[in-house]
Amino acid sequence: MNPAEPAAPETPTDTAPTDITPDTDTTPDTHTTPDTATRPRRRVLRTVGLIAVAAVLGLVGGTAVGYRIQADREPTPLPALNQPGLAYPAKPLPKGQEPEPLSAKEDLQSKAQGDLRKLLVPRPAGAKAEGEDGWVSLSAYVSDYTWPNHALQFQLRQDIRRIASRSWRSGEHRTVTVDLIQYRPGEQIGALEFVKDQISYTEDESGAAGEELKGSGNGRYFVYPVHREAGYLDLYEARAFAQRGDVAIEIFMFDTRKIAEKDIRSLAEKQLERL
Repeated sequence: MNPAEPAAPETPTDTAPTDITPDTDTTPDTHTTPDTATRPRRRVLRTVGLIAVAAVLGLVGGTAVGYRIQADREPTPLPALNQPGLAYPAKPLPKGQEPEPLSAKEDLQSKAQGDLRKLLVPRPAGAKAEGEDGWVSLSAYVSDYTWPNHALQFQLRQDIRRIASRSWRSGEHRTVTVDLIQYRPGEQIGALEFVKDQISYTEDESGAAGEELKGSGNGRYFVYPVHREAGYLDLYEARAFAQRGDVAIEIFMFDTRKIAEKDIRSLAEKQLERL
């Protein structure tokens, strides 16, 4: 897992010219007398001065006329601050006519406001609990990152609220961890930012774009190529990320045998359904 690291700002470089050449030629003209050589320049300056004076007089005169016209006009009244005729009713509706509250099926956020642990996908039959199962502190959660301090800063910036996690072992060496990370609502959707960051990092690390997780809108799942190292068993890995409202889903699956795409996909789909 990789926390979002702020990119270093680019330092602007000033490209000032190193050589400035005057526009006018200051070499004296040997074919003209001193009077005829300087007289045209004085005429140009006098013309520029007259134009500048005329512009100033025109600006002052126009401003004075504008003020006089405005002073002679009747003042325009400002609109009232209150706005009558608002959409909501002036009085509460009579008892029995109030709109019914949204059902849990219609209000997608209602589920996530209760016990988040109850929304974790259950362990498969025969699987053994391993690691965390329930609430996880932020300090314990970020300790699994390569750079815990950066992960902590990222999560605090996204206004993290709470974390629920479940891990299990099935078969001989397969381990699975499912995390539900919930953020407080605000201008920035923390869950979406987190999922986008993790997908971007996983794409770079795995060298693949992953597969779209149907029904999520922005979720993806990844199956890594096998990792082999002398003296160790082969390591296979799969990951899935998705966002539903203010909750981010991340799933990690490890095994010493090949992981089928349907295994990680079906698990992610089941977790989405519970949200």
